[in-house]
This record gives sequence, structure tokens and C-alpha cells, in this order.
Amino acid sequence: MLGGLLGLVGLSAVAGILITATVTPALAVAGAAGSSALDLFENLPSYLKPDEPMEPSTVYATGADGNPVELASFFDQNRQQVEFDQISPVMYDAILSSEDKSYYEHGGVNIGATAKAVIDNLRGTSSRGASTISQQYVKNVLVQQCEQGVLLGDGEDAQQKYEDETAQCWLDATNATGTDGIERKLQEMRYAIQIEKDYSKNEILLGYLNIASFGGTVYGIEAAASYYFNTSAASLTVAQAATLAGIVQNPNTFRIDLKDGTTTNDAGEAVNGEADGWSLTKDRRHYVLTRMLADGKITQAQFDEADASDIVPNINAPTQGCGAAGNNAYFCQYVKSLLLEDDTLGDSRAERTRALQRDGLQIYTSLDLRIQDPAVAALKDRVPPNFDNQYFGAAGVTVEPATGRVLAMTQNTEFRETNTDDQAYSSLVYASDNAHGGSGGFPVGSAYKLFTLIDWLEKGHSVNENVNGNNQVLTMTDSCTGEGGRFDTKSVGNFRDAPGYRGTPMVFTRNSLNSGYFAMAAKLDLCEINKVADRMGVTIAKDGSKTYEKENGPFASVLGSKFISPLAMAGAYATVANKGVYCAPRAVDKIVNQKGEELDVPQADCSQVITPEVAATAAYALQGVMASGGTGTQANPWDGTPVIGKTGSHNKITTMMIESSTKATTAVFVGRTQGDANMWGYMYNGNLLENIRYLVARDMQSAANQALGGGDAFPQPDKNLTRQIYVNLPSVVGMSIEEATNTLRNAGFSVTVGAAVDSDVAKDLIAEQSPGAGRVTTGTTVTISPSSGTPKAAAVPNVVGSKFAQAKKAIEDAGFSVDANGCKNGDDVAAQNPASGDAPPGSTLSVRCAGND
Repeated sequence: MLGGLLGLVGLSAVAGILITATVTPALAVAGAAGSSALDLFENLPSYLKPDEPMEPSTVYATGADGNPVELASFFDQNRQQVEFDQISPVMYDAILSSEDKSYYEHGGVNIGATAKAVIDNLRGTSSRGASTISQQYVKNVLVQQCEQGVLLGDGEDAQQKYEDETAQCWLDATNATGTDGIERKLQEMRYAIQIEKDYSKNEILLGYLNIASFGGTVYGIEAAASYYFNTSAASLTVAQAATLAGIVQNPNTFRIDLKDGTTTNDAGEAVNGEADGWSLTKDRRHYVLTRMLADGKITQAQFDEADASDIVPNINAPTQGCGAAGNNAYFCQYVKSLLLEDDTLGDSRAERTRALQRDGLQIYTSLDLRIQDPAVAALKDRVPPNFDNQYFGAAGVTVEPATGRVLAMTQNTEFRETNTDDQAYSSLVYASDNAHGGSGGFPVGSAYKLFTLIDWLEKGHSVNENVNGNNQVLTMTDSCTGEGGRFDTKSVGNFRDAPGYRGTPMVFTRNSLNSGYFAMAAKLDLCEINKVADRMGVTIAKDGSKTYEKENGPFASVLGSKFISPLAMAGAYATVANKGVYCAPRAVDKIVNQKGEELDVPQADCSQVITPEVAATAAYALQGVMASGGTGTQANPWDGTPVIGKTGSHNKITTMMIESSTKATTAVFVGRTQGDANMWGYMYNGNLLENIRYLVARDMQSAANQALGGGDAFPQPDKNLTRQIYVNLPSVVGMSIEEATNTLRNAGFSVTVGAAVDSDVAKDLIAEQSPGAGRVTTGTTVTISPSSGTPKAAAVPNVVGSKFAQAKKAIEDAGFSVDANGCKNGDDVAAQNPASGDAPPGSTLSVRCAGND
């Protein structure tokens, strides 16, 4: 009590200053010399700069009209700041009549009320603060600064720690009891006097209404009007304004959104709920209305109407988090992961979380609803959230090759943050990786052949080079892990168990021939193939490791059994479409803070990872996939836009379709997200499950082509990388069929055995080959024809009109005998028999000369 009395004496000593403050803030600190109490007051800090209050951060996409469209918001405190003229005058009247009727008359402190409150405090008869609006504003600012200083940490106990620290911080900033309470009150008054110097009355009043708590997570008058009455601050009625002004006095007791009550009475019964008509709040509202009537702010009629009315909440609960983004939730979750990983919003994850939930950021993303909405429809129409309870899922993503901007991202499941046994719901972002949405990626199948094709071209091979693509035993090289060695391509096989064939990478790519690509890889290094993938932005989705660091066997390196995200694969194919320039995926275009200032956000991160010549030639081969007869034909929009693409499937478990114009790249995954249940041959909505990828990718790419104006023609392929390769074709005439076949195949040629032909060559030996020995293109198919054992008939020469001597020589040179019929050397030959055609070698040709009968 003695300490309290000394505090009271000290407070009385500064009364002169405080009384002056009620007259004019400019004179508040004049004549400060004197007692120690005055020195105490003088030494208290007088500068308090109100920071921007906590506000929700909002994430936007770009709508069809080019304007921002809100996707979701994140907040600790639901608040929407408004300007002075966006609040109904009746709200100002209600708050001032009930909280500070002389607001426009004092200089920040009401000394009479304050002195009385201190005396009551010391007596223990009351703990009220008798604060002016200016002091309440100061208190709210201090509480806000305190809360903003408490970090949202990581770990299981982070939330409880945050709540404990926030509660203690709030207690320290609002304590009004004992000696500490007197000191806090002095500091609050000191700040209030300074605030009145720095800001106008209207600015302080507006600041107070924008920062004040209205119960729960509702802060600020605009959010309160919207939440409790589904209206705006500008449209509040007298009754609504008086209710909200009443709530401010004790927010968590007088709030009107808890139907079962906000507190209990002495008997332990719930009160102030729907059952008792929000009795405590209604009593407080009555007090506010009474003060408004006494101050002449409302008429008796207005009072009677408002006071008699029931409190009828019309709760308009705000939604926050990505669940509010609906069909765009998975893109929202991807953006959220980027913001929490990148240092744009802070140096630690805790700081970044705080910024996202408190700093009122306007986050403008790359999502383009002209592309996203059709993408959502394309997937939702064809893939159910839960097809057969065996983890059947799908995802699609579209990126912009020139920038890496993610234009669309969709998924078949419904977004839910919490775990659930219902496979129709998931929080995992299938399109991305574990670091940006939790997914571990999927096997991409033959879509991974792109990297063998790129390495093939980078090593100087031509797409028109003929390769033995038959099933065979090959020797593979892997300089990274040593996982090469002998590999039988038959162990993997081709589609429909085809045996393979000799052909070119152009043909192998169009038809997605596994054995052909294995043959190409045998001429390369599996490690180098995977390093191409690394250069083009592809990593293992689970942990972000390099593709060449593990699983470098032929199957993984050529046919894509590694688990990779669709977004990473889209980025790789976008590199081909972008003339060899890889642009890392990005989804945030701009972030604006509460002051209207733009933050520095990551810009396009692009680099040349393959040469333009290699990119153009790869595109040349990949166009065949999308052309008539290619494996990706069904996915071609056929809208006049040139497209490249590649199909992929893995063990009848997962499928992929990737396609691209020069302006947009789309990757679609459809398959099992867990487990290895066969999906082949099953139907949904009239489509085979394994074919859904084509239709979804087609519609997504079509939307992108339409929105972005299609794309340019791809550059012409490099002449050297499309050159015809010539080699020597040996002669196999006179060899046996087996010897000739082996000789030609070992030389890199395909062999066809034709029908037997008459020949002087011994029976069953090769009599003819087509083409004949000489320089031909690699992989030429050679037809070999064995001998029938019958000498080949010779052509009968036409000697009519020749001198007999010349005729005789021509006949004998052709392998025939001559019946001269008395002709002499100088005679002219007048007739011959046979006259033309073929005749057996050694047979006799009869001639008759002129003048001989």
C-alpha cells in the first residue's frame, strides 16, 4: 500500500503536465523540472511510431479479363483496413460516446478519469484503465508490436510456445494493476501525448478502429462488420454499430459468434450465447445506445428501435489457407511452399511464416485462369477423385518456356490439409516435388527418352543414322556408378512384344521403340544421359538429388523408372521449345506490401543448357511423335499450332503425356500415386484409363494455344545432325545364305532373303544382291537371292543387217553356237532364229544371209 501511495503522489506531481495536455498537446511537457516523479515521467520514452497492423496476405491469379482474381488469404488476424470515409458516422458516434466522449477536447489523456482509476486501482475496487481512445490506440499498437515480435517457429510445440509467449506479451502490454500497472499507465499516457502531436484526431480514431480487436481472430471494424453482420463498415445500422462498439470493451466475452456462449455464470452455466439472446452483449449494447442518446448522437426513436431489436448475427466466416482456393488449391499450396522456402519474406522459415500471415502482402502469381479453368475442366471431367480406392490420381501442369512461369496446375483429388483415409482428398501437390508440396514424384516412362536423344545429338550422331533396334544383348557403359555391363533388351521388351527393327532415331522416337533407344544408349554413357537430365532441371522428386547419383541402370536411365515430378519434366521439354534455354519454374510475379511497395522477388532464372542446334534437331524428332502415326497423335490439338511431344508409361502403373508449342509446355500424369495396381484396360466415362492422358493434355495445350496466340514454327534442324550416313556395302555373291546374312548384319545392314534365281552360281549360293556392293546409307536393307542351280537364260542378240563375221562374233560372245547356213564373212545377215528373247546358254542360233536361199 505504501508503494502504491508513493506512486499516487508521483502521479499527482505530474498532474500539472497532464492537465496542460488536456488543453494543448504542444505545451504538455513545458516546465518539466521539479520532482523526481516529473523526472520519471520525462525519462519515459515519448516516441511511438505505429507500425502497419497485422493484415491478411492475399494470393491472386490473373483472370480472363487480365485483372487480379483472389485465390486465398493467410492471416493470424482477420483485418481489412479502410479509409475514414469508408466507416459509417454512426460507428464513430457509438465508439466515442461509449469509450471517450470528450475525445475531440483532450490532448490524449483524460486526467480526471485517470486519477480516479488509479485511486480505485490502489484501493482494489477496480482495475479499469479509464483510457482515452488515444491511449487505447497506443495500447493496441503496443500489443500489436509485441505480437509481431513473437515468431511463429517450427516443430511440434511451436504453436503452444507461440500462444504462451503471445499471452505473456499481451499481459505485459495491458497490465493495469499495482505499481507495474501505474508505470505502464504513465508510459501509455506519455505515448498518447506524443501521438496527439504527430497525428490528427481523425487519423488516430481511424487507426484505432482499424487495429482494435473484435473477438477471436477478428480485428478492425471492416472485418468485424463483415464477419458478424455480413455487411461493410460503411453500411452499419445504429444497432449493429452499438453492438460492435460494445464488443470492443471486452472482445472475447461480448463476441456473438459462439452459439453455446462465451463465458459462464457463478453456477457454471453458459451465458451470452444464442439461447439467451447474447444477453451480456445486449446489456453492453444498451449502455452504448444510452450514451449515444445522452450525447445527442441518436434520436429517441432510433434508440427505442435499436434497443428493442434482437441481436441477430449473420456470420460470414472468412476462409484462409489454400483450402479456400477451390480448384486452384494445389497451385496455391505450391506457391505457399515457394514463399516459405525463399528468403524474399525473411531469413528464416519462422520469419517468412510471420510475414505471410501478418504483413498484409498482395501476392500476384503466374496462374492464368484462361488456361487454368479449362485445365481443371479437362481433368475433372475424366478423372474422378477416387476411381477404385487404389490410389488412382492425375495431375496436369502448363509452364511458359521463355520464363518458367507456371500458368496452370490441376489435380483430380480434393484439397484438404489434414490427413484422411478417403483417397478422394489429399494435401500433396502431385505436379511438384517433395520440397514444394510433399509429393515424391512418379516414374515418367518413355518421356525420359528425351535425355538419351539429347545426348545422342550432343555426341554428334544424326537422327537419320541407322541403328540396329532389334532385341539383343548390349553392353552398356556407366561412368558414374559402374552399373553398366551386359543388358538383354528382350528383358524389357517393346509395346505389344514387338521384336524391334533396324531404324533411325527419328523412327524410334515417333514409335517410342524401347529396343531402339537401348541400342542408342549402348553407343553412349548412361551417366552422361542422366547428366543431361540434370542440366535440364530434372531431379529426384523425393529429395532433390541428382539423377546421375543413383539408379543409373539401363532401365532407369533410358525408360524413366526414376521418380520425377511432372513440373520438372515440363521444364525439360520447355527447354527444347525454348531453343535450349532452361528456365527454372516460378510462380510469383510480384509482391506488394501494405505501403504499396514492391518487394524483390525471384526473377526468371534462365540459362543455355543445350545448344540451339541440338534443341532444334530434338524438336524436329519430337514433332514426329505428334504427327499422324506418332504415339502422341491423340494429344495433338490440331489447331494449327506446331507442337512437339513425347508419351510415357511405366509397367502399366503410370502414364505421362508431355507436349509443347514454343509458348507453352504441358505435362500430364495419370496413374497410381501409390502401389503397383494395374490400370491398363479399365474404363472410366468411356475412356481407357491409359488413354486419359492424351485427352487431358490435348485440352490443356489447346487452352494455352488459344490464350497465348499459338506458337511459332520450330527452328529448322541442324543439317549435320540430320545428315545421311554412308558406309561401304560388301559383296556377298557366291556366299551361302547364312554366311551372307551374318556378313551383312555385322556390317550394320538389315537383310531380306529373296526368291531363288537362275544363275551360273552353284545352287543355294548367293547369285544376286540388291543394292549391289558400294556406298550406301547406314542401315540399308539388302535383298539377297540364292541360285536355283539352273543357268540363267541369256538374251539373244539381234544381228540382222550385220555382216556375218560381226554377227558370228556377237552370237558367240553371248554364249551361243552359230548355224551359218552357208554364209560367208562379207555377207549381210538377212534373218535369224530365234529372232529375240532369251535362250539357254550354249544353244544354237541360226542365221540366213542375203543371196543364200
